[in-house]
Amino acid sequence: MSDNFHKPTQFSSNKFEAFKGGEDPEAISRVAHETALALLSRVRADPDPATVERLVAYTDENGIDAVAELWSRATPRSLPGALWRIYLIRLLIRQDPEGTAYLYQRGIELERTIDHVVAGAAVPTGPIEIIALADEILRGLFTGDFAVALERAAAYCRVTATGCTSVADDLEQTEPARSSELTTRALRFSTTAAEFTSCARLWRSESLE
Repeated sequence: MSDNFHKPTQFSSNKFEAFKGGEDPEAISRVAHETALALLSRVRADPDPATVERLVAYTDENGIDAVAELWSRATPRSLPGALWRIYLIRLLIRQDPEGTAYLYQRGIELERTIDHVVAGAAVPTGPIEIIALADEILRGLFTGDFAVALERAAAYCRVTATGCTSVADDLEQTEPARSSELTTRALRFSTTAAEFTSCARLWRSESLE
């Protein structure tokens, strides 16, 4: 990653909702895969706590630009694609912990699955708890079971999608524009959850590249 530190870039929820994912695998830059594999292999082989914490907090100090430049064009079902989306989810949570916690808590109240248990956030989930969850998931990529970390991220996305859909329904008559925005966000979270799940499956079969 770049050594040129700069003010962290704000990545709005609208950009997340418009995010289309990666290109066709043939068009992906080789450097994305090489850097993702090299970084992950090196840290997992020697998970020095200080190094791990620097990686977890990397975008807080340096912004999202360097991560995006390396990995954002990678296909969603790839190692760099998975890393990019985890960093992006964490950044969005930290930029609006109150809003994301509210949507996540709404999802918990309505869901009929164990997704909130899989995600692992403390309940009730407020801003502090949702930030801690984001950090735990990213940290788990470097120090724990990589597939489990991806499954936790997928569960978080599904719960949040449920919350987005519920709030969108509440606002449909009074705030149609906001309702439409949340509906789009719910779809993006659902899609991202499926991508994380696929990556976890590929990792377990040693096929995630």
